[in-house]
Amino acid sequence: MNARAMYQNVQTGSTETLVAQHASLVKRIAFHLMGRLPAHVQVDDLIQAGMIGLLDAARLFDASKGASFETYAGTRIRGAMLDEVRRNDWAPRSVYRRHRDIVQAISEIQAETGRDARDDEVCERLGITADEYFQALTDAANVHITSIDHFGEDENQTEEVVDHNTTRPDEAVAEANFQKDLADRIDKLPERERLVMSLYYKEELNLKEIGAVLGVSESRVSQIHNKAILRLKAAMSDWV
Repeated sequence: MNARAMYQNVQTGSTETLVAQHASLVKRIAFHLMGRLPAHVQVDDLIQAGMIGLLDAARLFDASKGASFETYAGTRIRGAMLDEVRRNDWAPRSVYRRHRDIVQAISEIQAETGRDARDDEVCERLGITADEYFQALTDAANVHITSIDHFGEDENQTEEVVDHNTTRPDEAVAEANFQKDLADRIDKLPERERLVMSLYYKEELNLKEIGAVLGVSESRVSQIHNKAILRLKAAMSDWV
């Protein structure tokens, strides 16, 4: 079915056709995300949330905007799944405070030195041990607050999925500038962090697969990934 026919179906209210045709897309995205989320997240919950996202996509899709339905639906499905994960986030406030403190420390050190903040410098600035620092990175991963799609500072602030059907021109320009700045910041990360980011977000490998590539444990990859995200959050603080 071409885009024009899809658009006509939506306009006449037959969203059921689009939903039925793309139900497999929901499962594909859900199982892909499962490889990148903690073990306690249930795939059935992701699928249920994703189906709601697919239904919304079928209702709102406008083929005249130029994007294919699958591309548009994929964005909304993934966003609905991530929203479901965040709604079930059990993290205590102390985890968010420590996460925020680390971001601030990294930002201050980098502003003062003009280079990447070292782990020992962050620990000294916060008055914590290396074990406490790495435990904080692990805690952040377990509660989903160190993710490139979550640049919020605390439990009440998250980034919403962009609805390309309703984005104003000025918002589109800001989004494009943000993405460019983010890409530039990623290119400036330390080599190993940059490699992990590329394998995780570009090649879409999960942490276990990246560990096999680098010859390190999955937990070590998680720590490297989380340090990269914290570094990016510090560098991109003006955008938050």
